[in-house]
Amino acid sequence: MEKNIVFDMDGVLIDTEALILKIWKEVAAKACIENVEHTLRQCIGITAPETRAVFLRAYGEDFPYEKYVGQASEGFHAYIRENGLPVKPGVYELFDFLKENDFRIALASSTAEASVRSEMESIGLLPYFHVIVCGDMVSHSKPHPEIYQKACALLGVPASSCYAVEDSFYGIRSSHAAGMKPIMVPDLAEPDEEISRLYYRKFDNLLKVRDFLRGQLSPA
Repeated sequence: MEKNIVFDMDGVLIDTEALILKIWKEVAAKACIENVEHTLRQCIGITAPETRAVFLRAYGEDFPYEKYVGQASEGFHAYIRENGLPVKPGVYELFDFLKENDFRIALASSTAEASVRSEMESIGLLPYFHVIVCGDMVSHSKPHPEIYQKACALLGVPASSCYAVEDSFYGIRSSHAAGMKPIMVPDLAEPDEEISRLYYRKFDNLLKVRDFLRGQLSPA
C-alpha cells in the first residue's frame, strides 16, 4: 500500500466552515444581506479572491464586500481568541496513526499560507506535514486540480498513489481531476449523485478514515 495522503483544512481538520457560516449570518442579519447562506455555500473550498467574486456576482459590483468580510473576520477571530480553533473529532488519533505508520502527509488548502500555518501551529498539527500548498501558492482555485497536482509533485509521488481527504464538492472534483483517491468526510453538505461517482470512499468522521487506512495496512 502506498502511504501518501493529502488533506484539505477547513471543514476537514478544523470545524471552521460552520463557524464562518454562523458569523456571516449574524453580519447579514444586521446588514439585511439576503440569501447569504446560499452564497457562502458556493464559496466552500475556494480562495479568498474567488469568494469575493462570488459575492460580487450575487450582490452586484458595488457591494461593499471588504466592509462585511472585515466584520465577519473580526467576529471569527474574536471567537477563536476566546474559545480556540474548533478541531474536528478524530484529528489527533488519525495523525498519530499516520505518523506511527510513516505516511507522507501534505496539506492542500485554498486558504492563504500565513493563515494555514498559524492555524495548524495553534492546534499542534504543523510538524506533521511534509508539504503544505495553499491558495496563494497556485494560479487556479479548486475545483481545478492544480493545488493537488502541486502537493503530489512536492511529495515526489504520483497522484494515483495518494489519498485526498476532502469535505467539499469543489475539493472532491479537484482531487479526482488530479488522479488521486478522494476520501470524502462531509461537513456542510452530503454528496449528490455527481460527487458520489467521484469519490473513492466516504466516511462520517476521521476516526473511520483511520480505521479504513489501518485495514489497508493489514495483511490480507
